[in-house]
Amino acid sequence: MWNFLSDTVHRGLEFNILLSQRAIGIMSSIPLTKPVLLLIDNQVGLDRSAPRSTPTYEENIPRLLSAFRARGYPVFHVAHHSIDPNSKLNPKTNPGGEDFYPFARPIEGEPVFVKHVNSAFIGTNLEEKLREVGVKELVVAGLTTDHCVSTSVRMAANLAITGEEGVVYLVEDATGTWGKGGWDAETVHKVHVASLDDEFASIVTTKDVVQAVENSV
Repeated sequence: MWNFLSDTVHRGLEFNILLSQRAIGIMSSIPLTKPVLLLIDNQVGLDRSAPRSTPTYEENIPRLLSAFRARGYPVFHVAHHSIDPNSKLNPKTNPGGEDFYPFARPIEGEPVFVKHVNSAFIGTNLEEKLREVGVKELVVAGLTTDHCVSTSVRMAANLAITGEEGVVYLVEDATGTWGKGGWDAETVHKVHVASLDDEFASIVTTKDVVQAVENSV
């Protein structure tokens, strides 16, 4: 048993080193023409006692919101209302869990798309609204990296939601998740960001997005 645990820990350490060495293509120059900020599942029912990845998450979501709102760029919110009676995101059996975090609450004029599955595009009119505003840069952040964020980013890319010349951006430090399967939260987060990099999204940071928004014309 000890050998197995030791092996698992060693494997985890090696994997973290590999991830830290991997050059994820984080962009520092982000041209913006018609950006939309898409925030996914910033809801209190997702809170857990276990550590979450991305310690600066609570700081970075408000920074993105402030930047987009200041320039009058569209902000879209997604909320998960589970149909599972045991879920903390089921508003009927666990009322209040579906509420937005105070730091991520929508303001008047910002649409909220309610979904019941992982993808923000299934059972909602999100695709229609994004095409309606002519989005060219879809900036995605939220929870959780490995579930609804990953699913929605992949589908946005598959739908070519930003058109041939557009791009989907994933804000790596404004996205988070929790550990699972014996892997810690940061490892789970990094693996899923790495799997989305290049093929489904361009990976960016909050700092670079905010700077791009402030410098946009």
